[in-house]
Amino acid sequence: MTINRPGLPEDLPPAEVLWARWALVAALGATTADERRPSGHRTGRWIDDDGLHWDDAGCTWWVMSRMGEGRYVLYGEDESSGVKWHEPPVDMLAGGPAWLPWDELRDRLSGYELGCVYWYENGTWARAPYPDTLDDDGLDCGMGALADRTEAVELLAERLVPVDGGPDADAFLAQAEAGRLRDVDTLLARVRDPDGDGPDPSAVARALVRSGLAGESVTG
Repeated sequence: MTINRPGLPEDLPPAEVLWARWALVAALGATTADERRPSGHRTGRWIDDDGLHWDDAGCTWWVMSRMGEGRYVLYGEDESSGVKWHEPPVDMLAGGPAWLPWDELRDRLSGYELGCVYWYENGTWARAPYPDTLDDDGLDCGMGALADRTEAVELLAERLVPVDGGPDADAFLAQAEAGRLRDVDTLLARVRDPDGDGPDPSAVARALVRSGLAGESVTG
């Protein structure tokens, strides 16, 4: 999926699909050690009580949170974004619904940390209007790998032991996108850590439950 610069709401897949892709990638990288670290000291993709996170500790950071039935918010910043430096200033929260996490977003704005905000309700993404002179809001660099299904499959494949037969990364992702993983035990048995520190199936199982992709009975 191509994301325009600046991004358009229709560039993003449905929030439920984006959540499923992000959550599955995040879960496969979960470790018990990382679970104990505060969010401000973590990098990569992960899930916690605030939602899904992506932080490369330098150029980009993003959060996606569920805000109630059928409601989601996506916000963050990539260094490619020109929003917060644009003149005249861009009101990133213009038109935002009452259910947004206003305190968090305003706090980020006051610290010049925020690059864009998208929200999802009634099956549709939306954002504040942008001036024609804005070149980029960072959505492409920040969310491109998850908005494009092929790239999302590649991210998953990096964390799965390849086998002949059985579900592959594409099949696991299809299950997640449909709302629930069916082959959780198979997935946990296939987890690998490309960084060489060893997989942590118990942490992966907990992340899958927290994301809603697996039931509470999963133990890893």
